[in-house]
Amino acid sequence: MKRELFGQTAAGEAVERIWLESGRLRAAILTYGGALAALEVPDKSGRPTDVVLGFDTLEDYEHQDKYIGALVGRYANRIGGSRFVLGGKEYRLYANDGKNHLHGGQRGFDKKVWQAREIPGGVALSLHSPHLEEGYPGALDVTVCYTLEEDVLSIGYEARSDRETFCNLTNHSYFNLAGQGSGPVGNQRLQLMASAYTPAGPDSIPTGEIAPVAGTPMDFRQPFLLGERIDEDFPALRYASGYDHNWVLDGPVGTLRPFCRAWSGETGILLEGETTMPGVQLYTANFLAGCPKGKGGAVYNNRDAFCLETQFFPDAPHHPNFLQPLLRPGEVWRHTTRFRLRAAEWPDHA
Repeated sequence: MKRELFGQTAAGEAVERIWLESGRLRAAILTYGGALAALEVPDKSGRPTDVVLGFDTLEDYEHQDKYIGALVGRYANRIGGSRFVLGGKEYRLYANDGKNHLHGGQRGFDKKVWQAREIPGGVALSLHSPHLEEGYPGALDVTVCYTLEEDVLSIGYEARSDRETFCNLTNHSYFNLAGQGSGPVGNQRLQLMASAYTPAGPDSIPTGEIAPVAGTPMDFRQPFLLGERIDEDFPALRYASGYDHNWVLDGPVGTLRPFCRAWSGETGILLEGETTMPGVQLYTANFLAGCPKGKGGAVYNNRDAFCLETQFFPDAPHHPNFLQPLLRPGEVWRHTTRFRLRAAEWPDHA
């Protein structure tokens, strides 16, 4: 592990960039936002290819509003009406997405400087969130471990609270398997191990329905190119200007199981994901344009990347039929997401 100063925040806090290497992978982690700032994978010609979007300066990370690479909390995704009731008491949250609450609010975990310590194979990032920060009950202590082992990047999440609260953590990396800055990802192939999704309205708040993907452009059980059906006349795609929904993953929650496979024919880089989480938000960067220039001066436009945000379902506190991401005193909220990346042909059995 190599640690170096990346810069100082506008508030004067020092931020580190931490490099991890293992086998054929090389990754950079920032203590600002816990962001995955680089992920280099050899392509089919052996050329190192950085497959996640990011920025060259801390100032650009502070100015962007796309959550690029960041750890997101306390509650990933949206909570409708910026409020919820827990234990008979109403808690009001910061409204930063119209009338709704998004990705932790005004100053979520993506805007915090995390404390870093070396662990075998990687780095552990820790953060304390006091009671009623952004409106959430409970003093929350979070540790997220990034580790590299051969061709696998693992992200392990742990959280503890002194009061009953909601907790829903994720990583918001933007992937482009042809290389960051290489343009649209419409010709990259994706498969999701998900038989259902949670439809949402024009404000991206779920209706509460768990709908089968069969017969819709939301069905990725068999692989499709990301751009193949993205502009079809289907409500979910119209509302979000592309893919930006939560898929209900197959298999038992809490068990590490395959949830995705993605591939670029240009580089031959294959990504395979496993998670213990119940859902994943596939987001095709439909509103990416307008952020600062990326690494190496790259200009990022809409649909130049895709996100795979493993998570509990959006707005779960308002839908009792959704699995609730409750965390009670004495419990540990613990989940893992793993990405295996290498140059390979698309598997014949997929």
